[in-house]
Amino acid sequence: MGKIRVLSIFGTRPEAVKMAPVVQRLALTPQIESHICVTAQHREMLDQVLHLFEIKPDVDLNLMQADQGLADLTANIFNSLDPVLREVNPHWILVQGDTTTVMAAALCAYYHKIKVGHVEAGLRTDDKYAPFPEEINRRVAGVVADLHFAPTLHSRQNLLREGVPDWRIKVTGNTVIDALQQIVKSPMPAEVEELLNSKNVLSGERLLIAVTAHRRESFGKPFESICQGLREIAEAYSNKVELVYPVHLNPNIQEPAHRILDGISNITLLQPIEYLPLIHLLKNSKLVLTDSGGIQEEATGLGVPTLVLREVTERPEGVEAGVLKLVGTDSERIFQETRHLLEDEDAYLSMAHAANPFGDGHAAERIVQALLDYQEPDALPSN
Repeated sequence: MGKIRVLSIFGTRPEAVKMAPVVQRLALTPQIESHICVTAQHREMLDQVLHLFEIKPDVDLNLMQADQGLADLTANIFNSLDPVLREVNPHWILVQGDTTTVMAAALCAYYHKIKVGHVEAGLRTDDKYAPFPEEINRRVAGVVADLHFAPTLHSRQNLLREGVPDWRIKVTGNTVIDALQQIVKSPMPAEVEELLNSKNVLSGERLLIAVTAHRRESFGKPFESICQGLREIAEAYSNKVELVYPVHLNPNIQEPAHRILDGISNITLLQPIEYLPLIHLLKNSKLVLTDSGGIQEEATGLGVPTLVLREVTERPEGVEAGVLKLVGTDSERIFQETRHLLEDEDAYLSMAHAANPFGDGHAAERIVQALLDYQEPDALPSN
């Protein structure tokens, strides 16, 4: 039998981070012919990760456009990816997570009767508008997937509940932990060291709170309430805490963030930063406030207590393990939950020392082995 042709398709920074260990493992596997296609749904942020992990795509669709709507992006992915699938003619495509790239690529592969492996399968909130559009993107991918690489037992249970046959589900752990274990070994970037020194964080004089917030469902009043909560934290702990917030470029985030938070001495608003500096920022944080899915996992992997600025999360195992806490977008609750962790050492340590439910750093190995071992059960005998 010849080599198994595998086409890995991704388009955003989080996808690239989580696919990097898989792509690396595929390249080292003699039985596999590995190809990489990027949609570049996010251009600059994607390129940073490709460089960091030394990944060179075989095909770059370069689909990012300013102010591109979801319908336009989806149509462009379909139209651009279709000829790639015809040319490469893979036995498998691999997609990761819940982006528009994932949804469109999975459907396009289905049209070509190409098998689909879904990395980080089975995450659910059971609310189709939270997160939007990710909840439906991953559900669509799940409907057509031939192998579901569930990061946790909780994700496996979600898939079983939806009727996915057990033999199609492989619990692998989350590949973000694989990637994280590579990145934390790298030296702290100079710009992060300079920033944290200037804020007296590395000396231990002040505590760092890292912030990320950008979800579509929070646009408008919910996001303004998040910013007001950050302002209250900064003002109440002006002599103790530094908040550092890399602000997403979306105007729905930029405008209110700067309007509400500019001029506060212990809040630093940054442009979006690359993955390596971000990980070192998280690593040096006392706690993290975020609405990001990936950062919930990364902060957990680093042992940093994390308050989740959302009403629901598709990572409930982190909440159950005690490493994450849902606080929503209400400014007063954000302030009170942050104060609780800053002032109650026992509460803080119980989160910081909780077991990481997201993996052991060997997810990519399990995913590639599952592709090598794939075999459909014998057809049931007819009566």
